[in-house]
Amino acid sequence: MDVSLTAKSIAEHKKSPLFADKSWVWSPNSWELTDSISSLILDLGNAAFSFYKGIDLLYRKSYSNQSILRNQELCVPWVAEYYDAGKPPWLIDHARSNIARTCMPAVLRPDLLPVSNGLALTEWDSVPGGIGLTAQLEFLYGFGKDIGMVKEFGRALNDAANTAQGEKANMAIVVSEEAATYRPEMEWLAEELSKLSYSITVCSPEDLKVSNQELLFRGKRIHLVYRFWELFDFENIPVMQELTKLVDSEKLVVTPPMIHTHEEKLSLALFHHHRLQGFWKEILTKAEFKILKAMIPLSWIVDPAEIPAGAYLDGPLARDNRLTCWMDLAKASKKERSLVLKASGFHETAWGAKSVVLGNDVSADEWSIALQSALRSFPNPVSIIQEFRKPVRLEHPVFASSGEIKIMKGRIRLSPYYFIYEGRANWSGTLTTFCPIDKKIIHGMKDGALMPAR
Repeated sequence: MDVSLTAKSIAEHKKSPLFADKSWVWSPNSWELTDSISSLILDLGNAAFSFYKGIDLLYRKSYSNQSILRNQELCVPWVAEYYDAGKPPWLIDHARSNIARTCMPAVLRPDLLPVSNGLALTEWDSVPGGIGLTAQLEFLYGFGKDIGMVKEFGRALNDAANTAQGEKANMAIVVSEEAATYRPEMEWLAEELSKLSYSITVCSPEDLKVSNQELLFRGKRIHLVYRFWELFDFENIPVMQELTKLVDSEKLVVTPPMIHTHEEKLSLALFHHHRLQGFWKEILTKAEFKILKAMIPLSWIVDPAEIPAGAYLDGPLARDNRLTCWMDLAKASKKERSLVLKASGFHETAWGAKSVVLGNDVSADEWSIALQSALRSFPNPVSIIQEFRKPVRLEHPVFASSGEIKIMKGRIRLSPYYFIYEGRANWSGTLTTFCPIDKKIIHGMKDGALMPAR
């Protein structure tokens, strides 16, 4: 049964924080999901699994110049060119290896915004934080007697390890310096998994050593690495290139896999690309295609390449006119600028909403400068433009700084966690981020509330 938290119980919990130097607003109650939203999230799991397999198939057929359709000749080498842009050759080689063909992330987490007609899926995260936080919050809010999300995380890790290791695997959650904020959470997860008889520890990339085709931590062989670092950070994690060689020779499992196609928001644009609709309809079921089509906002890759005279871009409109180049969007009206510009991936600005620019929330000059910057920096990073779907306004009780309960008006982001094992995506746990009504971009912030959803 759901329980209400008190200011006293929250103060006690804060003595052992799971995030370093992070704070947020607390609520006495968890978030209640409607039946229709729960049904959408449940169905999205199957679509997510198929979508990621589709990304892999599309990439492979693209770089090998094979037709992406069964009964029609259609080669799309430009897809691989987008994915590979700005990536080091060794990472591309690893993503094209035979072993990578069978690799899926252990955990997938979409960011979902409740909008007037359902949910808007703004991005996928295959290296998500918050697993331990959500698990702990569920326990605090009385979701169950045990910490179910931890068990699901363990099952996903075990499933990944068993692809190359039949015996009990020694596992390491490896946290980079850039992701150090999350280290307390990962240490808590490892402690809970150890209680469930998993052989697991937490360390930094610098603590790992490769010797005789084995990965070692303090002299002990590691069979599985849970990677908690972004691929763009490879220059600060020199062991990464050695790890790819161990994975390719089936001496190690790394999850989420070091596959760059899994971490690019441009996949959402490729899902909507008019030349790829036949591919997605072939590899997805009708139900999967329908739910992704409804949830993923229209998205486009911001490519500075010139187009032939007389042609126009597949994109939004500017002053009711088609675009002949992306800078035409600088002329768009404020209403037409209901768009989000952000880095696709493989860049330090591609996470934590660092690169996000909401077109109708900035001046025309600021929007023009953001467009120029995205085009000038291509392909480091590649950027996308996404249709902005405004989240609905909602209300929920929260604790004021005085300790009293007040009703806050705001908007939410739902982040369900899907744990991948036994060939499917298993939904377990949802983190709700509830931000004040004046915040246009919803993400973790000190003024926002975090709570589990059920």
